[in-house]
Amino acid sequence: MNKDSKKQETISEAIILAGGLGTRLKSSVPDLPKCMAPVAGKPFVSYVIDYFQKQGVNRFVFSLGYLHEIIIQYLDHSYPNLNKVYSIESEPLGTGGAIRLACSKAITDNLLVLNGDTLFEISVSELAAQHLAKKSHCTLCLKPMKEFDRYGVVEIDLQDCVTSFKEKKYYTEGNINGGVYALKRSTFLKIPFPEKFSFEKDYLEKEYQKASLFGLLQNGYFIDIGIPEDFNRAQTELKLSH
Repeated sequence: MNKDSKKQETISEAIILAGGLGTRLKSSVPDLPKCMAPVAGKPFVSYVIDYFQKQGVNRFVFSLGYLHEIIIQYLDHSYPNLNKVYSIESEPLGTGGAIRLACSKAITDNLLVLNGDTLFEISVSELAAQHLAKKSHCTLCLKPMKEFDRYGVVEIDLQDCVTSFKEKKYYTEGNINGGVYALKRSTFLKIPFPEKFSFEKDYLEKEYQKASLFGLLQNGYFIDIGIPEDFNRAQTELKLSH
């Protein structure tokens, strides 16, 4: 049995999406990619890398676009020994197109997809166990929240199968998509998407109807620095906890 055919039992590779323009954060961070926004003295993306390294991820594919030179310069200087490759969009491809391009640089079939502007402290071992046991095409880490209007809600059944995506509006409570996924690369790459597409709208919200997407509830720390209010909150919370 060769190495490639050996059954994958964990997930040790991650794509980090770090190509966004960060338009909602421009007032706080005018001249940097969003993932490079300084939080408690260091770029936010470093918290994401450090946490998932501790969770056993040992190879990273950085999906880059806007101001990618700044990110590469930082990573090469601050993480010289990190096992990493860069996937660079010459033009914005949408989240789906960016993930598909990054998948061409990946080497494992089941991998994580993370957002460079969000830290969700999930258990990779729990995620891998469920994802592989269910033979899921994509497993979403869901964060239970109360009283929010910035996110939509994801519903799952008793078998953890995703049953609906509900639009953004005010909810007293619900499970949100935390932006951390386990993705089966070979299955994802077989779907004939256009060059530019949304992972959320064109993949997740259509694929779940085939009962191939699952959700995993995780209640670890969650912060998304996409708006100035939460970017400011991260300064205090991450300084205290890291």
